[in-house]
Amino acid sequence: MFMRFATAVSLAAVMAFGPISGPVSAAEAENPVVATVNGTEIHLTDVQNAYKRLPEQYQRVPFEAIFSGLVESLIDSRLAATDARGKKLNEGAEFKEQMARIEEQVLQRMMLAQVIEAGVTDAAVKARYDAVAKEGAQGEQVKASHILLKTEDDAKAVIAEIKKGGDFAELAKKKSTGPSASSGGDLGFFGKGQMVPAFEAAAFALKKGEVTDKPVKTQFGWHVIKVVDRKKQEVPSFEEMEPGLRNELSQEAGSAYIGTLRKGAKIALFKADGSPLDDAQDMNKDKKAP
Repeated sequence: MFMRFATAVSLAAVMAFGPISGPVSAAEAENPVVATVNGTEIHLTDVQNAYKRLPEQYQRVPFEAIFSGLVESLIDSRLAATDARGKKLNEGAEFKEQMARIEEQVLQRMMLAQVIEAGVTDAAVKARYDAVAKEGAQGEQVKASHILLKTEDDAKAVIAEIKKGGDFAELAKKKSTGPSASSGGDLGFFGKGQMVPAFEAAAFALKKGEVTDKPVKTQFGWHVIKVVDRKKQEVPSFEEMEPGLRNELSQEAGSAYIGTLRKGAKIALFKADGSPLDDAQDMNKDKKAP
């Protein structure tokens, strides 16, 4: 169906789809009929709603450009659905089972949408940003380089060379087994939580220009670390962080809502074959009687 979306349609052509005779009300002007299928009308809002349901990559295409393709797709759907009803597929057990599943999914999405809309307000997003920005402004970043060796003895030997005046970057190029060797071990700036704990602790303990006096072990090997610079953590603007914060708050609101429902429900779990779990994992077993 999406092959048709390549057809470009101007907005004027969209609104002039088919002749309209007689007086037109305000509602009809805002939501005109854009096609009819055996007498059944397809309105502009039907096409707009179909556009909103498209995968994200298609929603990046202007509505006007895929309007004709969406109309054709809705026509095809109406024709196939009418034919299916004529064959009484809508009266079969399979149809009813699928509709029951769809109903639950739609109701869940609608309920979660209400919960998220109520909880993820502009004020809540701004408050979360202020808290994150305040915490971030108190943080610090370090710019570090490292030399990664396979053994502790190799790392100790490199530290000894540096103490004798050896150039850190040149030693990294010659001896480091890490991917940053070609750039002299440069890792750029990073904040807390971006490196493995042992590496992070050693790096943030150093002053600008200092090198670790002992090798630092991680799952990658043995590191010799040099802190090249330090600076206050840069806090992204509200505009940069807003989408991520809204998503974060949405997930939290949804999880909290589902958690509340689960606390008030009596839920029992069973094995895949329907038999009871060995430890009788009733979701309510830890609840106290009222």
